[in-house]
Amino acid sequence: MTRQDVIVIGAGVVGLSAAIAAQSRGLAVVVVDREGPAAGASAGNAGAFAFTDILPLASPGILKKAPKWLLDPLGPLSVPPAYALQIAPWMFRFWRACQPSRVAHSTAAQTSLMDLSKAELEPFLAATETLSMLRKEGNLQVYESEAEFRASLPGWDVRRNHGIEFQHLKAGEMAAIQPGLASRFVLGTFTPGWYSIADPKLYTLALAEHFRSRGGVIERAEISALRAVSGGVEMMATDGKLRQAGKIVLAAGAFSHRIARTLGERIPLETERGYNTTLPADAFDLRTQITFGGHGFVVSKLSTGIRVGGAVELGGLALPPNFRRSEAMLQKARAFLTGLKPDGGKQWMGFRPSLPDSLPAIGRARTTPDVIYAFGHGHLGLTQSAGTARLVADLLTGRMPPIDLSPFSPQRF
Repeated sequence: MTRQDVIVIGAGVVGLSAAIAAQSRGLAVVVVDREGPAAGASAGNAGAFAFTDILPLASPGILKKAPKWLLDPLGPLSVPPAYALQIAPWMFRFWRACQPSRVAHSTAAQTSLMDLSKAELEPFLAATETLSMLRKEGNLQVYESEAEFRASLPGWDVRRNHGIEFQHLKAGEMAAIQPGLASRFVLGTFTPGWYSIADPKLYTLALAEHFRSRGGVIERAEISALRAVSGGVEMMATDGKLRQAGKIVLAAGAFSHRIARTLGERIPLETERGYNTTLPADAFDLRTQITFGGHGFVVSKLSTGIRVGGAVELGGLALPPNFRRSEAMLQKARAFLTGLKPDGGKQWMGFRPSLPDSLPAIGRARTTPDVIYAFGHGHLGLTQSAGTARLVADLLTGRMPPIDLSPFSPQRF
């Protein structure tokens, strides 16, 4: 049985970014994944580096919208009846995290991680030779009424206080940025500093290739358990092979809590099932990412097509996909964007790993300092990948992290 300096469990964008950051510190790193690089949420996300999204999903605003949304089984937020009882404890924790004092705490923590991630991003892209994939085309949030717009203003005030640039626009001004919006959208807010990646799957695969080119190894195996041993950690896999490392980084996305449980930790990780449809590149003349916040989805321009997706289905890992959700968003996009061609699309469903307070788990395991957790980023895995990689590398090498990690403690629940 060979022994590595570090084994990273998970070959999504967070795991691979952490592996590359560890590799850059001189550590010998192996990545192990149940399916291989970019097989999960890293393949089908909207492609945005949403650094301006400093407000947690768990907030009083979402509590006001949730009852109406939950009445629509194809709406922005749904809980399949077959999963309602199982997710009830997580929903209670989510409700508690929506209290104003907790939201303020989560917003401050989220902001610190966003700032770090933005600062780390371009140097990381340059070092991995992926900087050419970065786009800075902005984001346009659109509103159907004066009331909806005014309800968004407290959130924009928080962003203004943090120095985030944005512009509130009327219909004619929106049309100059993005022609083809339906007349029902009367107001909008444009964020020019919004970044995106050409294609999230191609980016993650490029990270895998960079990692391999510098001696990194990626193995395909499903890890079933971890066990602390003298001088490190032993991993058990369903292939029967035992692996050992001095340090383990657990970045297995929505499956991470199952592995953490073998160390005696019960972390309340749940799965936001995200849906999308990727249309051909000529489906619409999209010039910026558009967020239809009242309907819970976005339309993104990728190098490989136009992606229509989002929404939240709290349905766990086992239920079959409900692609009617993809179809519902596509039907709305067709009504909202004049001239959108809805044919020839490819549907997708993926698992977003989410914790009740909207913050990831970044830190050491309770039972052994040789296991470092890096999961639970929800909608923000791509956004926070470079910052998380920096933090993981610091933990692996004994350096002081540049931000306070206590709000992200895996043991905070």
